[in-house]
Amino acid sequence: MAITWKKTMLAASLTLTLAATGCGSNNANNGASSEGASGSASAPASSSDTGASASASAASGEKVDILLGYYSDEKSDSKMKELIGQFTAAHPNINVKTQSAPYGQFYQKLDTQIAAGTAPDVWLSDGVYVMKYAERGAAKDLTDWIAKDLKADDYYGLEYNKDANGRYWGVPQGIQVGVLFYNKDMFDKAGVAYPTDDWTWEDLKTNAAKLTIDAKGMTEGESGFDKNNVNQFGLTFFSITEGWFSVLKSYGGGVLDETGKKSAIDSAQNKQAFEWIVDGMNRGIVTDPVDLKSFQSNTAVFPSGSAAMRIGLYARVLAANEAGLNYDVTVLPKGPDGKRVAPVIANSWVVNAKSSDAKAQAAWEWIKYWATQDDVQKQWAELGEAVPVKKSVANSDVFLKAGAQPANRQAFLDSLGFAQTLDVNAVWEEWVGKFNDNAQKAFLGDTSIDDALKSANTDVQKVLDDFYLNK
Repeated sequence: MAITWKKTMLAASLTLTLAATGCGSNNANNGASSEGASGSASAPASSSDTGASASASAASGEKVDILLGYYSDEKSDSKMKELIGQFTAAHPNINVKTQSAPYGQFYQKLDTQIAAGTAPDVWLSDGVYVMKYAERGAAKDLTDWIAKDLKADDYYGLEYNKDANGRYWGVPQGIQVGVLFYNKDMFDKAGVAYPTDDWTWEDLKTNAAKLTIDAKGMTEGESGFDKNNVNQFGLTFFSITEGWFSVLKSYGGGVLDETGKKSAIDSAQNKQAFEWIVDGMNRGIVTDPVDLKSFQSNTAVFPSGSAAMRIGLYARVLAANEAGLNYDVTVLPKGPDGKRVAPVIANSWVVNAKSSDAKAQAAWEWIKYWATQDDVQKQWAELGEAVPVKKSVANSDVFLKAGAQPANRQAFLDSLGFAQTLDVNAVWEEWVGKFNDNAQKAFLGDTSIDDALKSANTDVQKVLDDFYLNK
């Protein structure tokens, strides 16, 4: 029995908030969405199936109308429309209509449109959902077009949209990769040396303890320290992307096996990583789920000056700069065996598998324009919301010297060398929700680490089986 988008829309809407918090920052360029789509998980169309006739249509100058969808805020919406105007001026036979809205609203509408067969011809997909669209038949296979028109070595992130069979389902629009943010003023006041690329997670915790201060001004480890009344945390930590994912992976663990269809949660490596996390939370060094409720949002702890460090995507630079923090960034710490893993999300352009040949080709022309034109990449980079996907731009002053802070923007590019996507698959949203539910019980001491891992393993495997065994 095929799994359709309509059957999963309700479950997706329940986890949309969780996903948006866990994967990105503001509406324009970060990571996470909801479900949607038309039809079942049948084999999607390949770019080679439609390329010849569509290319002939484009070459003939035939007029083509396409609908382009993207999530945005006011600032990014204005810039996107400006770039679309430049594209249509260079491609007078392609008329682009747009559909945009803030992140959550955009994806909720998209879900309904995909289910009804009225989705945009090309849309901006949160990076964690490209495989969902691919596996459920909503996205067009772009492998042949990419091979023909894009030089892989020129880009960051193309491989993040490649499935186990080597097929490509999207082209990155902007990259979000995780690094360690640190507040220099807090380090200076405590007399703690800034983080280096030699740090392990144990080094982070040792130094975070010196930076954790309660309401009486005592640091963790001092007699009388009140872990239940902390004013300044050593590390703020939440959910998958900016929380447990990097720790688990650097300890040699993770959630899914290489097939993406089997849970690998109940492992000795994950237990060791959880022991590191839970110990930090029990001591008041690391924010736990209850601590986070005291803030406007899970992402507000560091920019509000209430934490000395955070795991953060590139998009978090905006809030830190707006808050006027004196801060910098470095690569994330290493695990006990020297392994280092950074979370990465490549928010990507996806072509609708149901669009006509001519519309699909016109949509590809837009994607190709975005990816290949340095000037387009530079203009988008000026918004400061994502790492540019074209290496020539990312490695230029346009990105590396985009502002005074953070000074070490090179850390974002270096982190791409050991970055991993978030075990993404067709039911990413659902299994992340199940994992977080069980992890939170361990974080709050409501259950043992062993029991939490066993329960998470069972719950996540059920999500996987419900989709893949019925596909």
